[in-house]
Amino acid sequence: MYRVNDIFYSLQGEGRNTGRAALFVRFAGCNLRCPFCDTEFESFREMSGEEILRELALQTSSFTPCPPALNPLVVLTGGEPTLQVDEAFVDLLHAHGYEVAMESNGTRHAPRNIDWLTVSPKERPVVTVCSELKVVFRDAGSVSDYDIRADYYYLQPCDTGDEVLNRAVTAACVDYIKRHPKWRLSLQTHKLVDIP
Repeated sequence: MYRVNDIFYSLQGEGRNTGRAALFVRFAGCNLRCPFCDTEFESFREMSGEEILRELALQTSSFTPCPPALNPLVVLTGGEPTLQVDEAFVDLLHAHGYEVAMESNGTRHAPRNIDWLTVSPKERPVVTVCSELKVVFRDAGSVSDYDIRADYYYLQPCDTGDEVLNRAVTAACVDYIKRHPKWRLSLQTHKLVDIP
């Protein structure tokens, strides 16, 4: 059984897959307590893998299916999904035609059969390789590549909850990227256009 906070259909709002339609499975629980976290992930319902599959199918039952070359994307997030997700669950999703992405803080190893791994470290990670590294930018001192090899490197301005401070953080982030072009800018577009 898995502790699931929410399952919903939306657009990916961050990183390389920004703008792509995706199913999100938000797992309950996290091993960190980040002060800027904007996700409620403590409440949950216990679900089997089959129950999660049925809920995923319900979320998209009225939509046009993906073309055969593009499998529907499922993003496993949290909380911290590595606390629960195992290779068997990822195999189950693959067997039903899903592409599987995971968003993790990198403090635990992800299942090896994940198709896309986003690591957004807040503390010392154990993960050393991922698809994309997404660092929350508060100031130039908050940037580190954490000795992680990634296909893509993103800086995401921290949402402080203060509009004036957010503009200053974003401007500093843009300036940092211009001086360190290894990084790309990732904005939380789901917040900018107000989608869940």
